[in-house]
Amino acid sequence: MTGRIAGLLLAAGAGRRMGRPKALVDDWLVRSIEVLREGGCDDVLVVLGASADEARALLPADQEVILAEDWNEGMGVSLRAGLRALSEQVDAVVVHLVDLPDVGPDVVARVVTSTSSATGALARAAYSGVPGHPVLIGRDHWAGVIEAAVGDEGARAYLRSHDVRVVECGDLAGGRDVDSR
Repeated sequence: MTGRIAGLLLAAGAGRRMGRPKALVDDWLVRSIEVLREGGCDDVLVVLGASADEARALLPADQEVILAEDWNEGMGVSLRAGLRALSEQVDAVVVHLVDLPDVGPDVVARVVTSTSSATGALARAAYSGVPGHPVLIGRDHWAGVIEAAVGDEGARAYLRSHDVRVVECGDLAGGRDVDSR
């Protein structure tokens, strides 16, 4: 795919079932950034919320971070904040979640290379046929995703109502989010 691709790492939640913010678990935060970069993202933007100061301290000083002030209202807040903060030079974004430690750069790369149109891209990883993350969203879809992203639904409603390329990645990872330790 040609065009500038950004990674958007959603890491704002409190991780209530986990007992602490997932951004503070092991090396998940830094590892997820590396996964996006190694998978083909030109830049990575991290969205923080719960325990933002502690999480920011784990990051390199030059890492671009945005704070989702109302993070406790759900993933939709983080997704909207991240999409609004992306540069005008970005053609598509790979949305990834911090709590997917088995997803590696090979999954990101497969999703990124699954389509030839950057600005019109709409693709997502699937694991044994079950849709998951990361999700590739071209700039043409950002306004619609921002409008549809509410609560913990994120972009689900938008993706359900559009033709999304499903990219099977079950041979590379399990794609399950981790909710407890």
